[in-house]
Amino acid sequence: VQGFIAVTPTCSSLACSQVTELVLDNCRSSNGEIEGLNDSFKELQFLSMANVELTSLAKLPTLSKLRKLELSDNVISGGLEVLAERCPNLTYLNLSGNKIKDLGTVEALQNLKNLKSLDLFNCEITNLEDYRDSIFELLQQITYLDGFDQEDNEAPDSEDDDDEGDEDDDDEENEAGPPGEYEEEDDEDDGASDLGEGEEEEEVGLSYLMKEEIQDEEDDDDYVEGGDEEEEAEGVRGEKRKREPEDEGEEEED
Repeated sequence: VQGFIAVTPTCSSLACSQVTELVLDNCRSSNGEIEGLNDSFKELQFLSMANVELTSLAKLPTLSKLRKLELSDNVISGGLEVLAERCPNLTYLNLSGNKIKDLGTVEALQNLKNLKSLDLFNCEITNLEDYRDSIFELLQQITYLDGFDQEDNEAPDSEDDDDEGDEDDDDEENEAGPPGEYEEEDDEDDGASDLGEGEEEEEVGLSYLMKEEIQDEEDDDDYVEGGDEEEEAEGVRGEKRKREPEDEGEEEED
């Protein structure tokens, strides 16, 4: 691919061996062949060569760790057997928008034992009668064809997204902590707040009772004083009554 050839002279074997993803979309091949890509990319897992006017995969290097290959919108019409030879661990293959017309061309993909998802959208082969049933019967290892399984359930966006979702869930669970810890803390807080309220109520009750006792004592004093005055008054009246008869008797004797 011409766009890739421009950078290959500065790409050492060591640097190339560290590349795991490579996107060459919209670069143009001078003769319909793959150019500038070699076996140095031994760690490559994702390769995209969409719309580069490829007609052949004959020069595809051995990429044993490649899992996803995007070849959409090219002019490929055959020669798919090279994929099983050079990229045996492919799980996803996109050949949409190419010149694939018959089941015989697709039959070469039977040797891709790990293939799970195949995209042939916009290829002439999709016009065949019972196209989907025929492909699923021919390639029994695949789960998704053109983004859907045999029951028309849509394929997930990617396996990586699912893995990231699981990791996020695990992180949330770890952050949340084991169940029960926060409940115990809440119970302790509730107990402390209840105790505080009780202490306040006790303080208020004591002061209130003390005030009542003081008032009761004052009332008792008033009541006692009043009683003494009444008793004194009654004593005076009694003495007067005693004196009066005595005085009357003395007058009679006189």
